[in-house]
Amino acid sequence: MKVKRNELLVSLAAGLAMGACASAAQAEDLTVGIVVTLSGPPAALGQQIVDGFNLALEQKQGMLGGSKVNLVIQDDELKPEVARQKAEELVQRDKADIVVGTVFSNMLQAIFKPVVGSDTFLISPNAGPSTFAGENCSPYFFATSYQNDQNAEVSGMIANEEGFKNTFLMVPNYQAGRDNVAGFKKTFTGTVTDEVFTPLGHKDFSPELAQLATSGSDALFTFMPGGMGVALVKQFAAAGQKDKIKFLSVFTTDETTLPALKDDAIGFLAAGNWAPDFKNEASEAFVTAFNEKYGYVPGGYAMQGYDTAMLIDSAVAKVGGDMSDKDAVRKALEAADFTSLRGDFKFNNNHYPVQSFYLLEIAKNDKDQYHTSIVREVVKDYADSFHQECKM
Repeated sequence: MKVKRNELLVSLAAGLAMGACASAAQAEDLTVGIVVTLSGPPAALGQQIVDGFNLALEQKQGMLGGSKVNLVIQDDELKPEVARQKAEELVQRDKADIVVGTVFSNMLQAIFKPVVGSDTFLISPNAGPSTFAGENCSPYFFATSYQNDQNAEVSGMIANEEGFKNTFLMVPNYQAGRDNVAGFKKTFTGTVTDEVFTPLGHKDFSPELAQLATSGSDALFTFMPGGMGVALVKQFAAAGQKDKIKFLSVFTTDETTLPALKDDAIGFLAAGNWAPDFKNEASEAFVTAFNEKYGYVPGGYAMQGYDTAMLIDSAVAKVGGDMSDKDAVRKALEAADFTSLRGDFKFNNNHYPVQSFYLLEIAKNDKDQYHTSIVREVVKDYADSFHQECKM
């Protein structure tokens, strides 16, 4: 499903069994707002989140926790001022019970205060900046994805295990980029040959690739989501670097970019908390249903969107649809009493996940669809490094 307008109000309801109908009749409708990027090259990331959330909602017959859902979808246009405005509208005009957002960390920073400052629950299905993982943690904020540094920390572990000695780092110059550099350097035991920060939305990587070629590096670690990743990988391959320098990344070669990258990315390495070939019953059923409904392979963004909906479903059910008791809702969210597509899942004291991470490799299935594939587990039940600073 493609979102056609900046704001889409979807009210979904379906008949359930008599007992469920009686329960739903006692509960008020639930208003959920989603703020993600749905414009420009990064739109695929936000669309995956929306599609994953909507698939869960459809499978629940338009209800979460026994309450009919009014879903309001907003496009932040990758502009902080727009993101803040849309978040304020969700809280003040739409009276959202829960706001879900965002894709990018700078968008999350823009909406954080307007949402949690109004005592409204904010659940991030992707952005996981260090900003809110430590001393600035909030009882009203949860992340169903990761803390940004974690994927990069795991990448540093992978680089060590793969024998990389000299690694060149390249990221966009915003919070998530800086988090990724810090995370990689925390665990990598080799030499960092250089750290390059590009503008967000950067597309011409010829100067950076020339710098890489003369750096004496045997590997590149990068975080370049969306269109930036497409441009970097294609230019990396065109420059003849693919057979000379190992390519290790997070959110650069994934299910949002692989349809455009195809064979240019085959064999590249990545770190992540899930892949479409994850082996458990819930995940396999999700991938099949998602592919059938939307016609593409779901990535981590879609998985996290789905898990977010299921988390809300579990919490609303625990409080019987009564969202007025904020402490009870918070405790119900903290319980995370749902079946995550990634297997074992729980929240730490700072409301960021404790979960396993994997080495991923880019592969192609028998339907000629490109996807990430799990090679091995790198670390189990991994907590972020900021949670001890959180006083909750």
